[in-house]
Amino acid sequence: VKNVAKLMLDKLQPGKLVLDWRKKQQTRAAVRLEIEKELDSGLPESYTTEDYENKCSTVFQHFYDNYYGDTKSIYN
Repeated sequence: VKNVAKLMLDKLQPGKLVLDWRKKQQTRAAVRLEIEKELDSGLPESYTTEDYENKCSTVFQHFYDNYYGDTKSIYN
């Protein structure tokens, strides 16, 4: 899961986590879709559909809360 999260962040930061990404429905949806694609391809097959959906929601909420956009985050 940690490796998938790192790859996901590398993909999202340059193109999707842009300035004001949280204010636009289309951009939020694009971030959510990218999270779903990455987790779908990177998580083990043993994850149930419910587990997968919970992980997607948790990861999206983490990005929403911590990455303001334009490479700004609470970690900078």
